[in-house]
Amino acid sequence: MAEITLTEQNFEEEVLRSDLPVLVDFWASWCGPCRMIAPFVEEIAEEKAGLVKVGKINVDEEPGLAARFKVMSIPTLMVFRDGAAVKTSVGAIPKSMIEALLD
Repeated sequence: MAEITLTEQNFEEEVLRSDLPVLVDFWASWCGPCRMIAPFVEEIAEEKAGLVKVGKINVDEEPGLAARFKVMSIPTLMVFRDGAAVKTSVGAIPKSMIEALLD
């Protein structure tokens, strides 16, 4: 399963009502550290398809979602389970640490 582009319109359905855990990547196109972790996030989306959903929120296009979850720095990764954010990581981290967020 590919990454899902998350917006105000689909966030509740794709994330808050998801039966699977959801890894959400808050990012922007101009953010160097965001580009550094993007391949890891994409690999996790493919490797864990069916076990985890992976969504991306462009903070420039969806400032309301960024504000709602108090995202002050990017990249910010959040894991949602049962409609709630349960884990958060800010900054570029290695793939193994991103995977650890999902455990």
